[in-house]
Amino acid sequence: MSERVGTTEIIDKFGTKRMLRGILNPVVLPTAVISFFNFITVHGLSFFLPTIVRTIFPQHSVQDQQLLTVPPNVLGTIMCMLFCYISWKLDKRGIFLIICAPFSMVGYSMFLATSNPHLRYAATFLPVCGIFALGAFPNAHVSANVISDTSRSSAVAFNVMLGNIGGLVSTWAFLPFDGPEYRIGNGLNLAAQSAIFLIGICMYFAIERSNKRRSGVNVERELAGKTLLEIQDLEWRHPGFRWHN
Repeated sequence: MSERVGTTEIIDKFGTKRMLRGILNPVVLPTAVISFFNFITVHGLSFFLPTIVRTIFPQHSVQDQQLLTVPPNVLGTIMCMLFCYISWKLDKRGIFLIICAPFSMVGYSMFLATSNPHLRYAATFLPVCGIFALGAFPNAHVSANVISDTSRSSAVAFNVMLGNIGGLVSTWAFLPFDGPEYRIGNGLNLAAQSAIFLIGICMYFAIERSNKRRSGVNVERELAGKTLLEIQDLEWRHPGFRWHN
C-alpha cells in the first residue's frame, strides 16, 4: 500500500487540483473537524484551568492555585508521548482518534455531576490524558492519507486552520456568569469530545469499507486511456491507493 501511488516526481509542482484534492479528501475533512472540536477543549483547558482550580480551591493562595495546575499538564505531556510512541510502533492512528476521547468524556461528566472539590480536581486529570494526543494525531493522520507534497501541505494547513477556529470558540466557553460550576463550558467540552468519539468511529469503519471495496477494483482497467498527468492528479481517487487507518 504505497502512499506515493501514481507518482513519478520526487518533488511535485504546485497545482490547484492537487491542492483541492488535499483539502476535499474524505479523510482530511472529518479529521479536521476532529481538530476543531478538540481544540475547543485544549485551548479552553489551557486558558481557563487556573480559573477552574481557583473555583475548586478558593481558600488556597494564588501561588498554590497556580501550582495545582501543573500536575494535569505534566500527565498530559506524558500521555501524549506514550500514545504517540504506541501509534508509531503500531503504525496506526485512526484507532487512537477514538480511544483518546472517552477520557475527556468521563472527566467533563464528573464536572457536571459533582460539586465535591476533590472529585472536580481529579476530573482535571482525565481530559489531558486524551486531548494532548488528539492535538498530534490529526496532522499525522491527514499526512498519511494524501499522496503528493502539494496535497499534503494543503491538508495539514486546513487541519490546523480548523483546529485554531476551535481555539477561538473556546474563548467563549467559560463565561464569568456561569461560574463556579461552569455548566456551559463543561457541557460544551463534553459535547465536543463526544462528537470526536462518534466521528472517529464512523471514519474508522468508512476507511475499512473503502479499502475493502478498492481491493476488488482492476487498477489497469480503471487507468486505461489516462495520461500520466491525469493519473498523477487523481491523488486519493487513484484505484491503487489505500487509506491508512
